[in-house]
Amino acid sequence: MPDIKMGLLSEEARSNWIRLRTLILLRWVAIAGQVTALTVAQYMFDLWLEFGLCYLAVGISAIGNLIAMFVFPENKRLSESENFLMVMFDLLQLSFLLYLTGGLNNPFTLLVLGPVTISASVMGLRPTLIVGGTAIILVTLLAQYHIPLRTAQGFVLRVPDLFVFGNWAAILIAIVFLGVYSRRVSSEMHSMADALAATQMALAREQKLTDLGGVVAAAAHELGTPLATIKLTSSELIEELADWPDLREDAALIREQADRCRDILRDMGRAGKDDLHLRQAPLSAVLAEAAEPHMHRGKLVEIRNDPEGAGGPQPSVLRKPEVIHGLRNLIQNAVDFASARVWVESTWSAEAISVRILDDGEGYPPHLIGRIGDPFMRRRRTERDTTKRPEYEGMGLGLFIAKTLLERSGAELTFANGSDPYQPGESPDDRIGAIVEVVWPRRTIDARAEGNQVPTGRNLPIEV
Repeated sequence: MPDIKMGLLSEEARSNWIRLRTLILLRWVAIAGQVTALTVAQYMFDLWLEFGLCYLAVGISAIGNLIAMFVFPENKRLSESENFLMVMFDLLQLSFLLYLTGGLNNPFTLLVLGPVTISASVMGLRPTLIVGGTAIILVTLLAQYHIPLRTAQGFVLRVPDLFVFGNWAAILIAIVFLGVYSRRVSSEMHSMADALAATQMALAREQKLTDLGGVVAAAAHELGTPLATIKLTSSELIEELADWPDLREDAALIREQADRCRDILRDMGRAGKDDLHLRQAPLSAVLAEAAEPHMHRGKLVEIRNDPEGAGGPQPSVLRKPEVIHGLRNLIQNAVDFASARVWVESTWSAEAISVRILDDGEGYPPHLIGRIGDPFMRRRRTERDTTKRPEYEGMGLGLFIAKTLLERSGAELTFANGSDPYQPGESPDDRIGAIVEVVWPRRTIDARAEGNQVPTGRNLPIEV
């Protein structure tokens, strides 16, 4: 089955998710807070400040908001550069207000963390570094250069130099920590969202193929009888029109085309999998269907069912699209990295059904085993990897899709190595490579378990 092609969203594309109205609303909240703080300082605490310049800074922010509200539509989405300019304006406006109101002696200095956090959450690495670096420079300058806070009596309000240094160090640490933390969390959330979207696409495609196969199978079955009648009638006409060569050729052409339709429907019908009797299938048949696209890729794929013969009669399992697609991805990964052979073994008991996929390759990198199943897990590719699989990107998305789909069906997955990948076995038959074990509680996948029974009986004809 071909790989899923998915246009993953870039950081720049994600920045377009932010509406201008959202930032305008946040700025109105900031403006209201700034006006309130200035009013309280002037009338309640009787502080002497450069109120003209302070209200000018707040007024410029308010005017910018009004222009944005009336010029741009309500559904305006900001590009990354527009987001960057908005955040930088807010950072510079806040820093100018802090310069007018005591610098780091002003407890509101911690608000410079807001623009940094927003940048790290919604913008790319470069704009985030610029905003964070600018914030660090501005905070450092505010520690030395600012207009002191004064009372109406002329007293200067300032904290000891030790506390100013402590505030400076704390804000710098917070800028770095919150920037890195916000970016890491948002990056993981975006990666998980992309991977889940890819998983939904894979499942939807598998379900569509299954449904389409059912339609084809039903069509092949229902059209078989009229095609047989057409063929029989045309054969009789050929015999009766022996003295009419032109008409006899037409009858022969009708029979030939009926045979062709029969062959086409027969070939298409082989893909039909949604027959009522095939909504469940023996475990071996499901494994064979999952492995079929990778059976002729130059590696020997062996399917063994209950190799020890201790599990009793082979179970019939539900033919769920997520099970087939998940197993197919695991087998594909094994075939991709195997040296020559892949083993697919199934065992069962009264409580569980287990499938193990093994290969004779190099196995999983030991330092990545704990992270297998994470989406977009990259590692540096060596020249040997590039030569062996030039088209492989190594993002871990296929394993993530397989793990997610199989866990959705009730399975539990375990990843391990057959042996130390740096100490290859003596024989190519040694199962020294990667091992994946998929275990279902029998009640979740056994087609004969209570609650899992599928309908049986005569397939209904297609209604026209």
